[in-house]
Amino acid sequence: MTTPTAWEPYPGLPLTVRDVGAGRPVLVLHGGAGPASVSGVVDHFAATSRVLAPTHPGWEDTPRPEWFSGVGDLVETYLDLLDDQDLRDVLVLGSSFGGWIAAEMAVRDRGRRIGGLIVMGAFGPRLEGHEIQFPTPPPDSTPAEGPGAQGLGLAQGTGPGEGSGAAGARRGPSPTALRALAAYAGPVKSDPKLLYRLARVTVPALAVWGENDTVVPPDYGRAYAAAIPGARFELIAGAGHLPTREAPEATFAAIDAFLAVAAAER
Repeated sequence: MTTPTAWEPYPGLPLTVRDVGAGRPVLVLHGGAGPASVSGVVDHFAATSRVLAPTHPGWEDTPRPEWFSGVGDLVETYLDLLDDQDLRDVLVLGSSFGGWIAAEMAVRDRGRRIGGLIVMGAFGPRLEGHEIQFPTPPPDSTPAEGPGAQGLGLAQGTGPGEGSGAAGARRGPSPTALRALAAYAGPVKSDPKLLYRLARVTVPALAVWGENDTVVPPDYGRAYAAAIPGARFELIAGAGHLPTREAPEATFAAIDAFLAVAAAER
């Protein structure tokens, strides 16, 4: 297990980044449930790649200055990370909220650092008829648990912060993480322009969705993929909002197949 390293992109904003493995660089961006929700992704790629997995400021007790808010701040920070590390042909993979960041990075990548994009159960674009319901911290800041709370969409794990439509959903983000998520996502919790700007993405792209994802439904994912030129859409049978946890074998097989095809087409 690696010890996360600290990087300070701006004064007063230390950023925790897990840096493991060697090979093609892969940037892994977590969703509301935090770094643990993508630990399997990091481990999968670390066998053959150099993986950078930052903790978004505001998660895991990391500081988030008041001025650091909005998805754009995260996007520019992680693009700066790629610049400072002089990384090229980077595969950027984002889950849930991390997928929004990843997609915006691919749109804004003026330095041509990114070589591939994977979004999983992601949100971000505003799509008519597909409203994303964010969870809210309970008044006593105690994580809501239990099948009843999950089913009503009141538990922390049932919003874009990483809840699942599958049985046995895991606990979602902490109240602190939910507040950070709200600060980044803003009052409308989406970007009305992103759907159109996705046409600017020129790298190979894959959208991976669980067929039972009730947080961000598969039809949303299909529309997401359709907005990116040449993007593929993969539906993972039996999975909910976290396909790499709920159906890891099928999910990683789909991801590896996509990367193999993309490499062969270069």
